[in-house]
Amino acid sequence: MSRVLLITATTGYQARAFEGAAARAGVDLVYATDRCKGLDDPWRDHAIPVRFHDGPASVKAVVDAARGRALDGIVALGDRPAVLAARVAQALGLKGHPPHAAEAAASKLLTRGRFVAAGLPVPWFFSMPLDASLDEVADRLAFPCVVKPLALAGSRGVIRADTPDEFVSAVARLRAILLGPDVRTMKDAANDEILVEGYVAGAEYALEGVLEDGALRVLAIFEKPDPLEGPFFEETIYATPPRLAHDGQRAMAGTIAHAAAALGLRHGPIHAECRVGENGVFVLEVAARPIGGLCARALRFVTKDRQGLSLEDLLLRHALGEPLDGYGRERAASAVMMIPIPRRGHFHGVDGVDDARRVTGVEEVLVTAKVGQLMLPLPEGHSYLGFIFARAEHTPEAINAVREAHRRLDFRFDVALPLAPGR
Repeated sequence: MSRVLLITATTGYQARAFEGAAARAGVDLVYATDRCKGLDDPWRDHAIPVRFHDGPASVKAVVDAARGRALDGIVALGDRPAVLAARVAQALGLKGHPPHAAEAAASKLLTRGRFVAAGLPVPWFFSMPLDASLDEVADRLAFPCVVKPLALAGSRGVIRADTPDEFVSAVARLRAILLGPDVRTMKDAANDEILVEGYVAGAEYALEGVLEDGALRVLAIFEKPDPLEGPFFEETIYATPPRLAHDGQRAMAGTIAHAAAALGLRHGPIHAECRVGENGVFVLEVAARPIGGLCARALRFVTKDRQGLSLEDLLLRHALGEPLDGYGRERAASAVMMIPIPRRGHFHGVDGVDDARRVTGVEEVLVTAKVGQLMLPLPEGHSYLGFIFARAEHTPEAINAVREAHRRLDFRFDVALPLAPGR
């Protein structure tokens, strides 16, 4: 039985999907997670305990655990796990992204620098320390601009500013996020800086693919039909195939392949985000990992003999060195909505789920928020209320299905009062 290491956070949605894929493929799935090493297997998954902020010790823990029985491949879920996976792959002599490339992909600032060196189109940018004032950077600013954390994911902390006052407000808001206890416990020096860059206009897309010895294989391109113009950039709907001419898709894939090479990425999954406008394709990021959360359920693949293969099925095969020739995305269009959080409050419940599931084309409505959970919208938040999945003959029909299903949902919140000063 082949053995694949899955490096992930203990709270990741996607791990369960990999368990199913491993069972179907007859693969022994081994976990490495940021679980508490002081407790005796609290998640009952026999995971190797690692710390994403301590690369050397975590690599040693995995290498020591692999001495009894060798690993045949590695998959990582998330940016920080992807960096650790690259280091482990190098230590064990397995194929994967080089560590320096995974590290660059996980940092928006390093990514921008690599893109500039490779001659890719990049907006103006600079980084500033958390305690910098407007006066210290005023001569470098132009508007509109966007302030971003260097390492947080999911558009958390990303804020557009159109004026100096909006810039000061955006920086203060992002500073509060980066000084919050959940970010501080990450022990990542990248969270001590802020990236400032010019706003790039255009329609936004995502590309899901794998690199095979440096060559990009495109698995899917998603369009994002809702405008992402700020002041916050909450992603809601991913839909594929995109309503974009084939020439445009080829140009996008070529630019993203160039960007992946500029980062030094070589072998493994990638998830890229880009904007396409009058000035061409601007690559925002190329992450050294697959699409996150439950969104991968929007993708299904087929071969000549098999139907309904998941992204996780493909990534396990890729990790084991199997060629992906002959695999293609299903013919049907699909869409997923990451259900946005409309306001701050404790989640109290939802009505209309059964009605939403009856919408033509809707396959599932999953509410992942827990009753009593404090929900925060962007830019402070970093989760969703749940997911809606739909399939249809054409992309607009799939998009309309998730929109209609969402319209039928009524989420209830208890007001979350702010704590008094000093409490």
